[in-house]
Amino acid sequence: MDEDVNARLEQRLGRIHARLRLGLEADHEAQVFGQGINYFHFENLPWSHFVIQAALRITGLHGRGRKNATKIAVRSNYIASKNIPPGFDGFSILQLSDLHVDLSVKAMDRLHQILPSLTYDICVFTGDYRGQTFGPYQAALTGMSSLCRLIQKPMYGVLGNHDTIRMLPALEEMGIRMLLNECVPISRDADSIHLAGIDDAHFYRADNLERAASEIPVGNFSILLSHTPEIYQQAAHAEFDLLLSGHTHGGQICLPGQIPITLDSVLPRRFGAGAWKYHSMVGYTSVGAGCSIVPARFNCPPEITIHYLQLD
Repeated sequence: MDEDVNARLEQRLGRIHARLRLGLEADHEAQVFGQGINYFHFENLPWSHFVIQAALRITGLHGRGRKNATKIAVRSNYIASKNIPPGFDGFSILQLSDLHVDLSVKAMDRLHQILPSLTYDICVFTGDYRGQTFGPYQAALTGMSSLCRLIQKPMYGVLGNHDTIRMLPALEEMGIRMLLNECVPISRDADSIHLAGIDDAHFYRADNLERAASEIPVGNFSILLSHTPEIYQQAAHAEFDLLLSGHTHGGQICLPGQIPITLDSVLPRRFGAGAWKYHSMVGYTSVGAGCSIVPARFNCPPEITIHYLQLD
């Protein structure tokens, strides 16, 4: 089975990219120290979820946190730019991020109720489909398959630091066009924009922004999908107009006022959740619909977001 997946990955991505990513996973999967942008990866500690759940139970907050994790908000974000072609004025993009479908079961049940009522032009996934950062992934694929049946096509996605590249063939069979350092044009009437995506830049550092942007015509409105917003500087200087990302969960467990205790990221806190701007590029960091480590949230409701492009 693994040999078949490996062969399909080499055919889809090319021998070098496939072997590089598979090799990095074999060398560093579940590593706690010394890999990726962050030196320390709390989510890879094998006992972390037990400690957090025990603390929540002791303080009497466990039930409330689990209930909070199911209250998914549908947010709207408006993106105005003079670079948006007339044919894409009002174009809508549904962003789903950090689903962790096998860990966030109750939240996914709620998402099943929400999705059929939404209207949008395309759907994008910004990574982290699996709950754990290593080990089996079939439960995550089963959950994703169930969700994809409720989502309008076309769908596009990137991998996150919780995802193995071995998930890619199955995700594409569900109808998701995965973008791993790749770019696709999207046409509407006589106009077009470009949508690019990079492989995980946070843990595996398998991103190649130059390759992803290489086929985008100068001046064409361009969107970058990246699991992590930590590459905001590189993306802005590569002249992307919009960066859609996730990864941070907005902190997931926050102090009152939605102040995150940690974002598990190397970036200014203003980029940790919601809309922001850097130089001429605008960005949006989704706090995600699912949960990492434990299915609980405080002062940071889960979300899915519909972005609306507006000609400025």
